Amino acid sequence: MQEIGKVLAQYVSAGQFDEFPKDIVDIAKKVVLRNIGTIFAGAKAEGCEAVVHQIREWGGKEEATILVYGGKVPAHNAALANSVMARALDFDDAMTPGMHLGASTVPAALAAAELNGGCSGRDFLAALMLGNELAARLNLDEHQYDGFDPTGVCAVFATAAIAGRILRLNVEQMLNALSLAFNRCAGSFQSNIDGALAVRLIQGFASQNGLVCAQLARRGLTGPKNYLTGTYGYFHLYGRDRSDPLVSAEGLGKKYESSKIIFKRYPSCAGTFSSTDAMLELIRHYDLAVDNVAHIDVTVTPYMHKLVGGQFVVGENPKVSAQFNIQYCVANVLLRRSSKLAHFDEGLVREPKIKEITEKISVFSSDALETRGHTAMDMCVKTVDGKDYCRSIDIASGFPGKPLSQEEHAAIFKDCIEYAANPSLSRNIDTMLSMTDRLEELKDVRVLTSLFQTNS
Repeated sequence: MQEIGKVLAQYVSAGQFDEFPKDIVDIAKKVVLRNIGTIFAGAKAEGCEAVVHQIREWGGKEEATILVYGGKVPAHNAALANSVMARALDFDDAMTPGMHLGASTVPAALAAAELNGGCSGRDFLAALMLGNELAARLNLDEHQYDGFDPTGVCAVFATAAIAGRILRLNVEQMLNALSLAFNRCAGSFQSNIDGALAVRLIQGFASQNGLVCAQLARRGLTGPKNYLTGTYGYFHLYGRDRSDPLVSAEGLGKKYESSKIIFKRYPSCAGTFSSTDAMLELIRHYDLAVDNVAHIDVTVTPYMHKLVGGQFVVGENPKVSAQFNIQYCVANVLLRRSSKLAHFDEGLVREPKIKEITEKISVFSSDALETRGHTAMDMCVKTVDGKDYCRSIDIASGFPGKPLSQEEHAAIFKDCIEYAANPSLSRNIDTMLSMTDRLEELKDVRVLTSLFQTNS
C-alpha cells in the first residue's frame, strides 16, 4: 500500500507518447482545443482582467505568457491567470462528479513549456495525457467528496505531474511534487452554490499550485511519501476510507480512466445538461411555445439537486448563478431555443421574462434516479391547454456513451473564438484547428503561445 504513490510517480515519469492509444491521444488534443477556445472566450469575463492586473502588480521574473492580454510573468502566475480565463464561462472539459481538468492542465503545460525553454508536441501531449490519467485515477465519487470541489482537491495532482514531467523531474522528485501537491488540495462547492467568482479561482489555484510544487520538488523540498495511503493521507481524508487505494494503480498503461473526460455541449455546469437536452428535445418534437407552458417539473439525483437544483437567484455574479442552475438553463432554452455563450451574459440573465419562466419550474430530488446514472433526469411539461410532455435522460450530451462529433467540437471552438470578438483570432481559426490536430508534429509548442495571444 505504501508503494502506490511511488508506482504512480514512476508511471508519470516514464510514460511515453507512443504508449498511448489513438483514442486517448485524440481526447488530449480535444482538451487542448477546447481550452484554448475557452481561454479566449472567457478572457473578458468578470474577474479575469482583475486577476491579470493583480498578477502584473505582483511582478517577478518573466517566465511565461499571459494569453490574450500579453506580457510575461512567473510561470505559476501565468498558469493562474490563463486557468481563470479557461474556466470563466464553464465551457471547458470536465469529469464526474465535477472535476475540471483541461482548464488547469492545459495552462499549466503551456506555462511549464515556456519555463523549460521549449517542449516538443509529443512531449507536451505525453505530459498532458499522463497528468490527466493520474488525476482521473485519483478522482473520487460524489459521496466521498461530499461538498469538496473535485477540481481543487484532485486536479492539482495532474498539474504537478505535468509540470514535473516537462521540467524533467526524476522519480524521487516527482514523488515529492505529487506529495507536496497533496498539501495544496482545497476547494468547496459552496462557491458554486453561492455563485462566487471563487469557482474559477479554484481552477487557477490548481494550476498555480502544481507549478509551484514541481519547482520546489526540483529544489529538493520533500513531501510525505505516504501521501495517498498514510494514516492522514488522501484516501483517508478525502476518500473517507471508502475505496480501495490499489485500484488507482490497477491496469496502468492498459486501461485509461481519462477516457471518461466529458466535453461540454453547453456553456453551463454539466449538472444542467440532461435538463437542457430534454427541453431542447421537447421543443424540437412538439414546438413548445413559451406562453403555452403552465409548469415544468424536473427530477434529478440528490447530488445534482444540491449542486444545481436550487431556486434561481441572480445574485452578485449573474453568469455564475445562471451556469449553476437548472431553472435558469431550462428557462433559457424554452425562451431562446438554444443554449449559447451569450445567453449567460448578465443582460440576458436579468431579462424579466426569464424570471417569469423560472417561477414555473420546480426541481426535485430522487434517490431512485441514482441507479440510472450520474446525469439521470426526468422532466414533465404541463401546458396551458392541458397536455403533458415528458422526457427522461440517463446520459447527457458530451458524456461517455453520448460523445460529441468532430464537427461539433470544431463548431464549439469556432463559437468560442467568435464570442471573443477579436478579428485577428477569427482569421486564424482554420490555422488553430489544424495546429491542434497535429500537435505531435510540432517541434516546440511555444508556437501555440505566440499564435494564440492578441496583446489586447
